[in-house]
Amino acid sequence: MSEQDEVPSSMPTGAAVLPRAVRRALDFMQAGLERDIGISELAAAAGLSARALQRQFRAFLGKSPHEALRDIRFEAARRQLLLGRPGTRVMDVATACGFPHFGRFSIEYRHRYNETPSQTLRRQATFSNVVAGQLQMFSHSADRPGVTIGQIETAAGQEEAGRGIADEIATALARIGILTTASTGSTRYHLAGAIRGSGAQARLIFRLIDRESGRHLWAHRIEGNWDRASAFDEQLATRLAAALRPSLRAAEIDRALQKPDADLTAQDLALRAMPGVLSLDEAGNARAIELLNEAMTRDPGEPLPFALAAWAYAQRVVYYFGSDPSRDRALSVEYARKALGLRADPRVLAVAGTALSLLDDESAERVIAQALAIDGSSAFAWGRSGWVDVYRGNDDAAIERFMIALELAPTDALAFNNLYGIGVAHFNAGRFREAAQWQARALAEHHSLAWMHRTLCPAYVFAGARDEASASIRRLREGYPELTLAKVADGLPPLPQSSRERLVEALHDVGLPP
Repeated sequence: MSEQDEVPSSMPTGAAVLPRAVRRALDFMQAGLERDIGISELAAAAGLSARALQRQFRAFLGKSPHEALRDIRFEAARRQLLLGRPGTRVMDVATACGFPHFGRFSIEYRHRYNETPSQTLRRQATFSNVVAGQLQMFSHSADRPGVTIGQIETAAGQEEAGRGIADEIATALARIGILTTASTGSTRYHLAGAIRGSGAQARLIFRLIDRESGRHLWAHRIEGNWDRASAFDEQLATRLAAALRPSLRAAEIDRALQKPDADLTAQDLALRAMPGVLSLDEAGNARAIELLNEAMTRDPGEPLPFALAAWAYAQRVVYYFGSDPSRDRALSVEYARKALGLRADPRVLAVAGTALSLLDDESAERVIAQALAIDGSSAFAWGRSGWVDVYRGNDDAAIERFMIALELAPTDALAFNNLYGIGVAHFNAGRFREAAQWQARALAEHHSLAWMHRTLCPAYVFAGARDEASASIRRLREGYPELTLAKVADGLPPLPQSSRERLVEALHDVGLPP
């Protein structure tokens, strides 16, 4: 788990410019979270008077020492609950982080993070169970990137822990088809790691570097006690692999874009098409299909172009991009089946399963479950399994899976679609205010995706937000001037019948023609 990715720090990013006394005080807080630390003791540790320390905290952090300590304690509790180690109990976490009153802790935790501590811990148990049950299948394609895992830099006494960490990472990356090696110079990408500090305040720092260009592609920090090799387990390695993937994928797409057209393989063409498929907009969809048609022709034995084409043609059906949805539907199913009949790795399984799920194919749930069973680090597969639960009406399970996807890859290009999925799950459950809030968050990240308004507008209607509903239906009709209730119903993904009826009812209420 990365502090910067999953648990926003209450401390400023420019912490290096803090006065030495403030840094001392913060370090003292981190080292004694479970203790009742008073201002006098804190001031003594910082080497200032209590009044001077309070002034410096206000000036440089915008909060009092007491407020800063409370924020640090909550962030520490959040980190421990997000790790969800076997045997973890909420009460024990609260006590260890300096919260003796469990009820008060739970109330403020929910206020800060929009969920109870128990919900956080249950979600991590779901994730841990999937990781523990992963099938032992390892494969590598010559078209997939390779990563050199350098020796983890450690202090004396941490060498065994460093070797154990490197081994766990190599296993997690091999599971998703990435060749790993310890030989410097044999791959394009280099993963460097280091343990900084010791004991409870140690930090494990990673950097992914493109050796050819020298660019730093990604950085990640994990806090914990890394003096023992067992501290970095399969679950943490899986999370690291998930966090690394978006940057590695972006680097591979950039590499494909830089290659001369005459040298492009089917895999390169698929990589060039990927941003268009991920955009979920009409122009990107059209560009992607053109590239994928060329890729499928160039190498009919490469599964990724067929899987992406299946998803792209399914998008034409559910997002109203095409004029012949019956043809698009048939092509999507045909290409998905073709991809699954070839060398289907977890990525291909997840993408093809996505297409099938959008079209309500009975095999979709099985295919996506298979992808997760092989690769529990795939935020994409977790998100798609959440959509399967939405379509089945399993709303709370869907929200849990979307949240896991967001925690694994919060900066991924499709993170907004998990926010949107949470909103649709709330709509299914009749929680319309929450449905509108989550969908609006997703739309804020992609203003151009007018199709979101077909579910956002009804959420506003049933929440009683008439002005917002009017603005939303106007945006939907601007994006789709010829849209009718019948066309909406035909293009909807396989939501529960009750939700489909609510959507049509609300859109009729705001004036969408039959």
